[in-house]
This record gives sequence, C-alpha cells and structure tokens, in this order.
Amino acid sequence: MKSYKRITQYFMTGLLLISCTAFAQTPDQATPPDALIKMVVTDVMASVKSDPDIQKGNIPKIVDLVEKKIVPYTDMLRTTEMAMGPNWKKATPEQQNQLVVEFKNLLIRTYSGALSQLRDQTVQFKALRAAPDDKEVVVKTVVLGRGDPVPLDYRLEKTDKGWKVYDMNIMGVWLIEAYRNQFSNQISQNGIDGLVKFLQDRNKQLASAKPANS
Repeated sequence: MKSYKRITQYFMTGLLLISCTAFAQTPDQATPPDALIKMVVTDVMASVKSDPDIQKGNIPKIVDLVEKKIVPYTDMLRTTEMAMGPNWKKATPEQQNQLVVEFKNLLIRTYSGALSQLRDQTVQFKALRAAPDDKEVVVKTVVLGRGDPVPLDYRLEKTDKGWKVYDMNIMGVWLIEAYRNQFSNQISQNGIDGLVKFLQDRNKQLASAKPANS
C-alpha cells in the first residue's frame, strides 16, 4: 500500500505545486488546459499558505479545500472507470457510485500529509503541444525543489463543461495504472462489494489517523 500512497501523494500534491505566476482567476469552459491548471492551483496554493491548520495536516480542512477548489476541475467518474478497467461494466450503478465516492475520498485523504511539506517548490512547464480540435491533451511539468526534479504530467479531457483532469503521470507511472492491479486483485478475491468495503475501511483508517505534524 505504501507504493500506492506515494503515487497518490504525488498525484494530489502535483495539483497543488503549480507555479503561482498566473493571477488568481476562476477557470471557465473556454479556459485552455494548461491555463486551467495554473489558475486552479494558484488559488489552492494561496489557501494552503494562509492556513496553518492545513499545513499541519488538518484533514477536515484539507477535504473541504479539495472539494471546493480542485474536485470541480477533475473527472473522478472517468478516473474510477479507467482504474476499474473491464470490471467497471460488471458493477451495478449503485456500486459504481460508491466506488467513485470512496476512491475520491481515498485520493484526498491519502495525500493530506503532503500539504504540510509544500514550501519552496516551483514548477517548470513544458510547451503544450496540442491541436485546437484535440479532445485530450497531456500537460507536461517538472517539479523543482529539494532533491531531484520530479516529472509530473497531467492528462485532461475536453468535456461540455470545460477541461477536466482525470489522470496523472509521476516519473513514468500513471495513477490509473497504479491502482488498476490493486482493484483487480481485490475484485478477484472478494468481488466488487469487497472492493467497495476495502476502500471504505481504508478511508475510515485514514479519517481516524492523526495529522502527520500533530
């Protein structure tokens, strides 16, 4: 589980480590994908830096922050569907809804401690290579700070509500792929309800855990 936790921390932290060169703005349906990420995370970074409780790993505040400022610009339905692979179609609509909710909560809660580590990191953006009519793009970035540079690539899709993030690549590993095998193993052993319970139990454990800096 530690490897998945590390991947998830980079995934969610990556959404927060975009350089603050853009003005704080609210993205709309016409906002380009690279500009959207800059805008969203500039706002989030300002919230993190101004709230000592978030820096200490206060989970309720982190969850509230992510729900308000990040979740609206992600597509957790597609993220969950792709992480499930062929098993997604085997799930009932109720199970699918449960999986989306629990997986989203897992991603939020798993990385909560990473927020307290945000200090002097900056992000270098690669030029976005995309055609005007592309429906999916990858925004390539590199996180610069302590230690070696960390490549972080965002995969976005164009929807009728604008661009949405649904996957992320950390040093050559896509988040969806990192969870697909784990989900498949859980389903093969305990069925889809077993996976739902696994995620619920994991979220309960994370919810009851003390903040990293407490």
